[in-house]
Amino acid sequence: MRGEAQTLYGKLCVPTGGASTVQLLIPGATYNSTYWDPPATPGVHNFRASMNQAGYATLTVDRLGTGRSSKPLSLKLSALGQAEVMHQAVQKLRSGELGPKFEKVIIGGHSLGSLISILEAATYQDVDGVLITGIAHKLAVVDVLKDGFGSMYPATLDGQLAERGVLDPGYLTTRPGTRGNAFHWPGKATDAALKLDEATKDVFATTEAADGLGVALLTPYTRKIAAPVYLVMGGHDRLFCGPLGVDCSSAQTLLRDEAPFYSPEARLQAYLLPGKYGHSFNYAPNAYQYHQAVVHWADTMVGR
Repeated sequence: MRGEAQTLYGKLCVPTGGASTVQLLIPGATYNSTYWDPPATPGVHNFRASMNQAGYATLTVDRLGTGRSSKPLSLKLSALGQAEVMHQAVQKLRSGELGPKFEKVIIGGHSLGSLISILEAATYQDVDGVLITGIAHKLAVVDVLKDGFGSMYPATLDGQLAERGVLDPGYLTTRPGTRGNAFHWPGKATDAALKLDEATKDVFATTEAADGLGVALLTPYTRKIAAPVYLVMGGHDRLFCGPLGVDCSSAQTLLRDEAPFYSPEARLQAYLLPGKYGHSFNYAPNAYQYHQAVVHWADTMVGR
């Protein structure tokens, strides 16, 4: 953030033998880096570990305002500001300031993290690939309002987060017991996975969502991305799939709906996770299938 020193928490993992390509992974609203790097839990597959095993380094981060990162006044946060912070992280990864000096950087996100990834890649033109998960240009507006924003309330009212010291009413989180319906339905996550998701929930600032959706999705901003883009969705994401949203009946229909929003340079590809899972599909029992698909895309379009 301009004029104020803030700390971005990140965990850098490098495969044995090193790596020349790193993935910068940004979590979505009400999530922190645990989304990409969960503790060992029955039925939950670790995206970070999958990428490391495939030969890619990873930097999993907590957005400003969440996890172990600085927590500024919520009104000072925006998706564009978060993108600027990620740009600084990209530069540090390339320069070796964080450890190894990486030749290539893939920026990736989930939901709000995808919007931040779009803004970073389109604004600064400094990444070699963009992984977009859990976001599309057409919203299922009724479900977004009812099950998305309708499940939120000020984090100051949440006992779990109040214990962590969240005192700013501009930060929102999910009401207890609503995440299963909002983020996982109709998927069949394990009980352990749902408990983990509830126990590790975090916050987001309303101002992040405002320009995240307003700029990244409601303007032609994605057409400015010149690096390869991979779009991944859960087949039953009630927030984005459906008659008012994108057609998630197949990867081909998803690609057809989204391709007009990207330039030819993006060489957009799309993947739809098989089965019936909702928005937060890193918790899907078969999430390893999309992990494998991401590795194949990265190998083909970016390289290790």
